[in-house]
Amino acid sequence: MTDSNSPDQVQPEDLPEQTGQPDLQAQLDEALAQIAELKDQVLRAHAEAENVRRRSQEDVAKARKFGIESFAESLVPVRDSLEAALALENQTAEALREGVDVTLKQLSAAFERHQLKQIAPAPGERFDPNLHQAISSVPSEHPANTVANTLQVGYLISERVLRPALVMVSAGQQ
Repeated sequence: MTDSNSPDQVQPEDLPEQTGQPDLQAQLDEALAQIAELKDQVLRAHAEAENVRRRSQEDVAKARKFGIESFAESLVPVRDSLEAALALENQTAEALREGVDVTLKQLSAAFERHQLKQIAPAPGERFDPNLHQAISSVPSEHPANTVANTLQVGYLISERVLRPALVMVSAGQQ
């Protein structure tokens, strides 16, 4: 004898109605299609992100490799002028000085074009440890903690210190 309420047996009232099955199948097919479409979109987005990452790495590598190209192009005429000056024999001191002056102007123009600025503190200017490197402290007519003398100019490149100016700092009048 079988018990009609046994858990192992499926009762007719537990089965889905025949009219409801096509609806469920259509919903399942639609859900599966949507899942496939979303998977495709995720794969495409992932591939695009990977391409962007790869292109960015290539751009950074090119920037590192060729970033100085413009500055180098600005320095080539300076080198040409120096080589031309050395190639000339029997030139007067005045002609040599004039050539060096023109070359210095070329170099200054290249520096300006590439935002390379001098740090050349005047005597009496306040000592700034962010821009100046103190070599020594000396008595002078200038107030204490100001620049007494500049030994070597420094340089900024785009507002970043490339080389600090070497200075002697005033200890004040003694």
